[in-house]
Amino acid sequence: MDAVVFDLDGVLVDSERTWDEVRRSVVAEHGGQWTGEATRAMQGMSTPEWARYLVHDLGAKLTPERIAEVVVEEMARRYADGPPVLPGAEDTVRAVGERYPVAIASSSPPVLIRAFLEATGLTGLVRVAVSSEQVAAGKPAPDVYLRAAELLAVRPETCAAVEDTTNGLRSALAAGMAVYAVPNPHFPPDPAVLAEVAFVLGDISELPAKL
Repeated sequence: MDAVVFDLDGVLVDSERTWDEVRRSVVAEHGGQWTGEATRAMQGMSTPEWARYLVHDLGAKLTPERIAEVVVEEMARRYADGPPVLPGAEDTVRAVGERYPVAIASSSPPVLIRAFLEATGLTGLVRVAVSSEQVAAGKPAPDVYLRAAELLAVRPETCAAVEDTTNGLRSALAAGMAVYAVPNPHFPPDPAVLAEVAFVLGDISELPAKL
């Protein structure tokens, strides 16, 4: 194995429910209607993709550009006192980083990825941080993982990826990486997709030993 690539939301930061809460609130405030499939549909989407979804599919009365600004500004406000880092996440990244090059491949915008790195002091350890805003398509497309491998100068098939949701798992699998799943308890991944991964972890802190 040449490198380890971490997802951010739901793997290192307990933010999936916060994203959901903020998007629901903004859609309701601007005349849209939430649907039962909206949460899972947007998991892994890049910012431009979920912004279009909120407007075109859920009917929010803003432009995609403006609704993206409103949602990300509120997420940044909630991160102001530090992102909700999951127990064991920082120590796990440090332990893995002692043995392998480490990257983050996330659907979060760069400003929130930076907030996590700065709050945990991991900026120097995490060699590469890629947002799906910076590639052609968000998860479940493999683009963000492929770009992370490219920037690390390693082949995707020699990387491990750490993911939690259905679309994230699909993205890493499509990139050809060995996938280590830490299933999100609030949004459990599709069992059929989970069956395709290399390992299923009960907790992020199990990762160093499994690697």
